[in-house]
Amino acid sequence: MGRPPVLPKKKKDGFWLDIRNKGANSGVVIIRDSYEAMMQAVRQYENTKDVIILGEHRNGKKVDDGKKKKAKAEA
Repeated sequence: MGRPPVLPKKKKDGFWLDIRNKGANSGVVIIRDSYEAMMQAVRQYENTKDVIILGEHRNGKKVDDGKKKKAKAEA
């Protein structure tokens, strides 16, 4: 029989946020479907929590911003 294969988990599509208690080292990752829904969640939690925007993920990979691509092309 042997050991079952272990594949890396694919990340869900959407906008990712890390919500932490102020001063904490770890938190909870939440996913929103649209940019507007993500910004609404940021406004909801920003008064009581530390909010870190992790960015957008599509097809299991992080979507790069256009700014980062231009910076790499210039260098």
